[in-house]
Amino acid sequence: MQTYFIACAKGIEPLLFEELKQLGIDDVKQTMAGCQITASLQQAYTVALWSRLASRVLLQLGRADVTTAADIQAVITQFDWQQVMRADNTLIVDFNGRSDEIRHSQFGAQIIKDGIVDYFTARGFARPNVDKQDPDIRIAARLAKGQLVWSLDFSGESLHRRGYRQQQGEAPLRENLAAAVLQRAGISDALSQPCFNFFDPFCGSGTLVIEAALMATDCAPGLGRANWGFLSWQGHQPAVWHELLEQAEARFKKGRAQFNGSITGSDTNPHLIDAARSNAKRALLKDIVSFDVTDALQTQAPASDGLLVTNPPYGERLGEEVETLLLYRRFGRQLSAQFQGWKLGILAGDESLLKRLKLRSDKKYKFLNGALDVTLACYDLTKEQPVFTESKGDDIANRLKKNHQKLSKWAAKEGLEAWRLYDADLPDYNAAIDVYADYLVVQEYAPPKTIPEGVARDRLWHLLETISDVLPFAEENIILKVRQRQSGTQQYQKRQQRAESVCLNVREYRGLFEVNLTDYLDTGLFLDHRLVRKELFDKCDGLDVLNLFAYTCSASVQAALGGANRVVSVDMSKTYLQWGKRNFALNDLHGPHYEFIQADCFNWLRENRDSAPFDVIFLDPPTFSNSKRMDGTLDIQRDHVGLIKTAARLLTDDGVILFSNNRRKFEIDVDGLDKAGFSVNDQTQASIPEDFKRHKGIHHYFIISRI
Repeated sequence: MQTYFIACAKGIEPLLFEELKQLGIDDVKQTMAGCQITASLQQAYTVALWSRLASRVLLQLGRADVTTAADIQAVITQFDWQQVMRADNTLIVDFNGRSDEIRHSQFGAQIIKDGIVDYFTARGFARPNVDKQDPDIRIAARLAKGQLVWSLDFSGESLHRRGYRQQQGEAPLRENLAAAVLQRAGISDALSQPCFNFFDPFCGSGTLVIEAALMATDCAPGLGRANWGFLSWQGHQPAVWHELLEQAEARFKKGRAQFNGSITGSDTNPHLIDAARSNAKRALLKDIVSFDVTDALQTQAPASDGLLVTNPPYGERLGEEVETLLLYRRFGRQLSAQFQGWKLGILAGDESLLKRLKLRSDKKYKFLNGALDVTLACYDLTKEQPVFTESKGDDIANRLKKNHQKLSKWAAKEGLEAWRLYDADLPDYNAAIDVYADYLVVQEYAPPKTIPEGVARDRLWHLLETISDVLPFAEENIILKVRQRQSGTQQYQKRQQRAESVCLNVREYRGLFEVNLTDYLDTGLFLDHRLVRKELFDKCDGLDVLNLFAYTCSASVQAALGGANRVVSVDMSKTYLQWGKRNFALNDLHGPHYEFIQADCFNWLRENRDSAPFDVIFLDPPTFSNSKRMDGTLDIQRDHVGLIKTAARLLTDDGVILFSNNRRKFEIDVDGLDKAGFSVNDQTQASIPEDFKRHKGIHHYFIISRI
């Protein structure tokens, strides 16, 4: 009898414990990420061949208390390695742990390897070679709390590699995790029925389907593996091993012959279905399982009862939220309509996605799929399910339809492809919805602290479902952003990168503008300033225009299109100025009279106070900024008088400053500007466009001139 450690993924240790008991192992101790057993060699072979949950079988060779690196090399060198391997065997060492002297796993592995080499060379043998790709012998060493344990990796490569899966999707479940999911989903009870029906409507490359078929046909999961870590081990007993293989083959042959039922999978991707069929063929299961190219939202139950276990897309990548939540909601409806009499196991990366199924689960289990926490929810549709009715009325649907019908006609008449469709019109649906040609950008505002996070999330997702149901936009063209009140340059900062950026050109009156719907908090075009930009188009013919804090230079473009003689755009960001240059090029605006200057606007104004003056200065600064590229900070409420006075040094005698900002409670200092010799004409209300009429405080706009 020897000691083995049977490793598994964290979270499935109790399942592994029960499996080892069922395999005839009496001495089992459950630990973190596995179980320790005391077993005979035949039992160890049995575990390696039959465990559906284990990832590795490690045969403990020795253990010792060590303090230094020299201690480790000494105990390894003194160990009898001829009981384990020959000098002409290749090897690799995996090391885990650390100490005061050993702070890197490669260093620890090097020490172990050197000790093994020293053992053989000291006895006149050739030096064993390292093979990182396909070693004969794999040694696993672990150092913890001053104790070193070294083991033979009895299984060799991970046991999840059954040998059938050579083609897979982007994010497949490991085979042993799939087996654990199936067990938690109740496959044992399903297999005890006279007829076993199994279905996976998001089967991908077929892992859950094939693992279910291996269980249904009593096939040992290791039967298709060719490489084992014990094959070159000096203690290996081929006769014992081959007898177990023959028994397993006989059981599989019998299981295939006696199988009664259907095991099917489907997916929308024909390439994955081809891969699934190839995998099933390698597993010798092509006559047992079947795969079809079918949309899960349209699939029918293949039998009156059975077990459905599936792993739908998680939507963990940025930008996939809308498509994923709508998928789960519609999948839940399909399950309710077509799979009564079935039991279900749904694996999801977010429990809030499971709520969109509108089904009541009996049990939930946590797993770790790679680095991602996932939840398996089990549902029993053989029992009556509660009816989940939407507590919300039709108010939001009616409002969206009404707004779209009215504003889409208005926008088309105005020549606008970018406009606001909805802006928190109803207090329960706290979001803004903007149209950009064929796309919608949904910006969720931060909910009040009095609204629980779960309630706010449920309302947002109901809004998104309603958008998909009542508005004429493709689901893949609905982009969700969580938007909060911003300060400083935060509005300009880049967001987490989406899998694919969505950039397009939209028309505004006579202008064409590039917008980026995914990579930044803002898109590159402030829609509420549209009428201010139109005023630049209407009134700048033959004038010199300065655009400070120019952002993507959309105001500069309108001034240039309106016939401005000279347009200078100043901004700190090279990225946005390059964007501005692309906007000019889109509108066929070229020439030396269009300038783009990367600079801190305050410094540039001070350094250029004696330059040629401008007839119009457009001033749209951020509400607050503490950028590292600025001297000091900018608070527009505190600093606006000084900023206007500084800018006015570059203003012609009869010129105007068009001053705008987005501070909600901004109050212009009329007295301070009057003392400085300026008159203020508040044009805020006149500058709010039709699609922002409900949001009158979205910006402030003033025309400032000398008295």
